[in-house]
Amino acid sequence: MGHQHFNGLKTAALFGVMWAVVLGIGWLVGGGSARYVLLFAGLGLVMTAVSYWKSDTIAIKAMRARPVSEAEQPAMYRIVRELSTSARQPMPRLYVSPTAAPNAFATGRSPAKAAVCCTEGILAILDERELRGVLGHELMHVYNRDILTSSVAAAIAGVITSLAQIAFWFGGDRERSNPLGGLLLVILAPIAATIIQLGISRTREFDADEDGARLTGDPMALASALRKLESGTAARPLPQDRELVDVSHLMIANPFKAEGMAKLFSTHPPMAERIARLEAQAGGKGGITRY
Repeated sequence: MGHQHFNGLKTAALFGVMWAVVLGIGWLVGGGSARYVLLFAGLGLVMTAVSYWKSDTIAIKAMRARPVSEAEQPAMYRIVRELSTSARQPMPRLYVSPTAAPNAFATGRSPAKAAVCCTEGILAILDERELRGVLGHELMHVYNRDILTSSVAAAIAGVITSLAQIAFWFGGDRERSNPLGGLLLVILAPIAATIIQLGISRTREFDADEDGARLTGDPMALASALRKLESGTAARPLPQDRELVDVSHLMIANPFKAEGMAKLFSTHPPMAERIARLEAQAGGKGGITRY
């Protein structure tokens, strides 16, 4: 479905690199001792498992979202039911976050466990056609298994960052450790983890744009929505609290104020490029794809 097959191959390769970094940290901290490698591998597995099983509740809690009924959000329900039926997928749970900043995200480890959330801000600024484009994008994240990919990537990236810091401040065998190596470890390992996570997040946004536009049959609806989101998120950026930072990669638009180096490490590709791709897709008459 969509880019799922290619995402799987790419994700496997990227996760292999990330796990190599985790195990490499354990090896360096322990001076080549197997017990440190096993310890760090165990910590990585625990954090990854927690992220896998709790990805939906973590994101929903961070955005203070609540479940909504069809009577409360008839348009949202109608659109999601229509698109889910077209894709022959189960209906996800629907949530609304009491946040003025316009945004939306999907979460959950599978289509059967999925949830889609819109902020009050996005529901206020988009018309129904644009909202359909956004919801098609979010559903394709679910169908392409992007939620699992990004959640696990974020968890492993967090593990690498934490372990690099532990390795620097509380390194194991100090007689055999290299101070310069430890310094490089604490600097380079988090950067490597971040770059890998960005590679996953940015590509999956392009894929979800393209596949979502095929699902709705209307690339220009999503392009119009992205234009509004670009100005809306700039006018009402979210505070960079730890909980929000941890789930920001799930959102359709970067929820933070991007300035200077923040743009370089953004988990979202530039809006202008996303819009240009959708306009090109519309020019090529990319229509609905039946699954």
